[in-house]
Amino acid sequence: MATVTGNNSMIPADNVVMAVPKKGRLYDRCMKLLAGAGMDHRRPARVDIAQCSDLPVTLVFLPAHDIAMFVGEGNVDIGITGLDVVKETSDDSEIEVAMELGFGKCRLCVQAPVSAGITDVKTLSGKRIVTSFPAVCKAFFDQYDTPDNPTKIKYVSGSVEAACGLGLADAVVDLVETGTTMKAAGLEVVAEVMDSQCLLIVGKGTKHREMVDLIVRRIEGYITAEKYLMVSYNTSKENLEACKQVAPGKRSPTVSQLDTEGWFAVQALILKKDSSRVMDELQGCGATDILLFAMHNTRINTSS
Repeated sequence: MATVTGNNSMIPADNVVMAVPKKGRLYDRCMKLLAGAGMDHRRPARVDIAQCSDLPVTLVFLPAHDIAMFVGEGNVDIGITGLDVVKETSDDSEIEVAMELGFGKCRLCVQAPVSAGITDVKTLSGKRIVTSFPAVCKAFFDQYDTPDNPTKIKYVSGSVEAACGLGLADAVVDLVETGTTMKAAGLEVVAEVMDSQCLLIVGKGTKHREMVDLIVRRIEGYITAEKYLMVSYNTSKENLEACKQVAPGKRSPTVSQLDTEGWFAVQALILKKDSSRVMDELQGCGATDILLFAMHNTRINTSS
């Protein structure tokens, strides 16, 4: 039985335990993701556990920073958190990355006061660095440090950007999304430590592999549906090959003969971000009756 804290009677013994961030923008995105994957649930007020209505899955709502640790230690079967958290709090041998989710994108960066004019991160080796990611920070500065002058890394759980202004640090290592908070604190990026985004992660020791794989397929299907649209159009035989070059689909388009001789109905998946351009080019190639359809979910081999 996988539980977050010992023998928790709120989690049925045979259920998969899935951890999601409990608040903030990541929580909102995760709720949309779960709804799109058909993982309906009701979360009672002020309770951090919820049961899915049609799957033997218990959702636990945790701080994002704790999720990778719980998955790695086997307390949770599957979870959603950032790559930065995975690298900071877990062992690669314990966690399998099922997929990148495409949201929560940010950069973990070395930031220093603009007034210091630091252009080479190597000059910060041996200095005072404040961060919420001490393990990742140490691994980054190890490449520049010497045994007799290691970088002095201090952990804080929040308000990292204030450390330089308070005279507590020469630089900080913190997440940058829009850069607004960094600039307001008078800081600038000196070096990028890593790119990050939200991941779906699985504990390698899970005893519920079949159900975990089902959850992964459902989420993958929803993400694919969000990423692609279906374009449908009619074209004559002489224009068919040119149109297929514009919208080749994931494997190949679906082509059907119309009652009108020499004419075909065609359907193909296209990336949502390319949809306007593709429609323009199809029209330029002689396609007619061009329609675009959104999808709610899919089951598509994304490797093809």
